[in-house]
Amino acid sequence: MGEPSKVLYQVMWNRLISVVEEQAQALVRTAFSTSVREAGDLSAGVYNAAGEMLAQAVTGTPGHVNAMADAVGHFIRRIRPETMAEGDVYITNDPWEGTGHKHDITVVTPSFHRQKLIGFFACTAHITDIGGRGFGADANDVHEEGLYIPIMRFADKGVVDKTLLAIIRGNVREPDQLVGDIHALATCNEIGHRRLIEMVREFDLPDLAGISGFILTHSRQATLDAINALPEGVAEGHMRIDGYDQPIDLCVKVTIEKDRILTDWAGTSGLDKKGINVPLVYTKAYACYALKCAIAPEIPNNAASLEPFEITAPENSIVHALHPAPVALRHVIGHMVPDTVYDALDKLLPGVAPAEGAGCLCNFQVSLRPRMDAPAPSDAVRAEVLTFNSGGSGARPSLDGMNATAFPSGVMTMPVEATEQVGPVVIWRKELRPDSGGVGQYRGGLGQFMSVGARAGHEFDIQAMFDRVDHPARGRRGGGAGAPTVIAREDGAAMKGKGKQFVPHGGRVDMAFPGGAGYGSTEERADEAVRRDLALGYISAEAAASDYGMAQRDIEDVLARARRGEEF
Repeated sequence: MGEPSKVLYQVMWNRLISVVEEQAQALVRTAFSTSVREAGDLSAGVYNAAGEMLAQAVTGTPGHVNAMADAVGHFIRRIRPETMAEGDVYITNDPWEGTGHKHDITVVTPSFHRQKLIGFFACTAHITDIGGRGFGADANDVHEEGLYIPIMRFADKGVVDKTLLAIIRGNVREPDQLVGDIHALATCNEIGHRRLIEMVREFDLPDLAGISGFILTHSRQATLDAINALPEGVAEGHMRIDGYDQPIDLCVKVTIEKDRILTDWAGTSGLDKKGINVPLVYTKAYACYALKCAIAPEIPNNAASLEPFEITAPENSIVHALHPAPVALRHVIGHMVPDTVYDALDKLLPGVAPAEGAGCLCNFQVSLRPRMDAPAPSDAVRAEVLTFNSGGSGARPSLDGMNATAFPSGVMTMPVEATEQVGPVVIWRKELRPDSGGVGQYRGGLGQFMSVGARAGHEFDIQAMFDRVDHPARGRRGGGAGAPTVIAREDGAAMKGKGKQFVPHGGRVDMAFPGGAGYGSTEERADEAVRRDLALGYISAEAAASDYGMAQRDIEDVLARARRGEEF
């Protein structure tokens, strides 16, 4: 067969994207952890023989996928291609050579065709427990954050390393769940490999060199064209966020010039003593994601489309943490990176960047155990329950923000039923939080109310992983701030936004997750939009009057029509 045409190469490119999406969906269907099955906290991708990412699944998070783009190169360097064989499976949770913290397991599988190494499949999933102090910010260095798995073979020519599995089982709280997730990761790579071999046989390809060159050349050029269509310039952005014991300042300088965009994080706060530090690979992942969303969203993610975005940061700043800094909650800071980039980008490209949103996920992990203050019932158990939740996203230059929707992470909010199924936890309340979206021409997305407790006979520790308590999302172009995070016991006693906190038998934790900020002047908001928000309960009657100037007579009319079920 001769050199395929451009049309045929485009067909193959689309086919590769469908292959990795099937790979990701296989992981969703077979994973044991609810963080993967329900929240989609994963990534999947295919790489050429040099370790360059060719395609990524749509399902997944940018923090995983863009970080994992660099990971395969580390596997190639550590394992060495000449030692690789069919049936091999490799594994790591190295924060600096994987995706940023130990709670992510990355699995890489070499793909052979006619005894020749032609590429790799890789996938990552967030697992519920990896031992140590548990998923939280309380560790003082990375060694306290759980079991470390260096880049190594999980399977050698099809034979699983039982010694490795025994070590893993002996160091984690949920061994069956974790081992099941590792097998699911390996299996989804195998499914991707099978579909790839079907494709190369169908098109009679000796390897991936031709399609790889086509994908990378066209992606690079399309990205360069998008960058070179922008006005050149330099601008600085800044955002202050809660941190652990003291506020954190994120500072960035964005430079748009020919053939590249640079983001320099000089001036950002230094390392924190607790586990909210961010390896550079994760900072790069979200800085690139922010720029691609704003500048070239239609270009598929791969090594070449990410290449023109250059990220630098001072070593041992909080966005370039070096070993052995604690990094378990690197997402709490890393998810704020895009809004900091957008603070600068808004000065260079007005009308492009959204207002600030909740940023970091509103996650918490509950460690349940039989009550210790009195005899516990015989059916009381120990369990680890991790739940993924979201505040509101920021308003966009022409649209309201999205309610209870994660940005930039993209993971899904977990259903109450799925959360309660995996342990003796009770979600007493979960609903949208009225008036939490910042006001403006376009309203910020709403946060949520959530209340969590335990079944009778249990007490628990809650690992809070929140931000926006003291520094809510800021509006853009005259828009209002979003509502802050609030966390308290059922008796009203305030709790910390981060860290492990004990809740006794019968206790409950009430949380109000933050809203996204507004965009543009409130005076410019359409009357119809205000009336619809009031009818849907997104804003209260008091807010309709005070924030948007709605007359009392109109408020009563809207509420009466809403009670009758009329549409707006």
